[in-house]
Amino acid sequence: MNEQLSILDLVLNASLVVQLVMGLLLLASMVSWVVIFQRGFTLATVRREAIEFENEFWSGKDLRKIYLEIESAEREPIGLENIFVAGFKEFTRLRQQKAADHDQTMQYVGRAMRVAMSREEERLETGLPFLATVGSTSPYVGLFGTVWGIMNSFRGLATVNQASLSVVAPGISEALVATAIGLFAAIPAVIAYNRYAALVEVSVNRFDAFTDEFSGLLYRALHNQK
Repeated sequence: MNEQLSILDLVLNASLVVQLVMGLLLLASMVSWVVIFQRGFTLATVRREAIEFENEFWSGKDLRKIYLEIESAEREPIGLENIFVAGFKEFTRLRQQKAADHDQTMQYVGRAMRVAMSREEERLETGLPFLATVGSTSPYVGLFGTVWGIMNSFRGLATVNQASLSVVAPGISEALVATAIGLFAAIPAVIAYNRYAALVEVSVNRFDAFTDEFSGLLYRALHNQK
């Protein structure tokens, strides 16, 4: 308990610049933890629903029935469901118009699915740039606070007749606290960013593979109509 109080005293007695640095780093750390939990929940949800959708899609169930179920659901489709809806809706619209040949139809369908996939990728990557920024800049911001605190400590030596460790120790200690807070903010952000970036890549690869497979199914369905 004493150590916690002593660290609190160092923070409260620090110079204004060092306190601002600490406050900025603590704010960045809190926001990054919110992003970490939100991204973790979102990526887990996308992965779970993608598995469920693939199981239903490849079960042999009628595609129109799957489409109508997704459209009638109260929740917004995400991930593979959104890509499927975009592709199947465009495919159905072009078939009803009968204004384009098979190659043009598949070109338009593929474009619709690529747009949907880009939006899903953007949704998955939301917040990751912030984590990358916190992870890369927090140590340097903390180092700035450390340098400033040490500089003030040595400036204070000019006002005393006899220099000793007890004179500069509080200033150096408060400066090192800034570095510690910077690392505290950076380390979780870096770990989360690397982990989530890998999960996003896995999801995007799954989206891309599904787009190719679904396009193949639709193309065969067009030719079977002849």
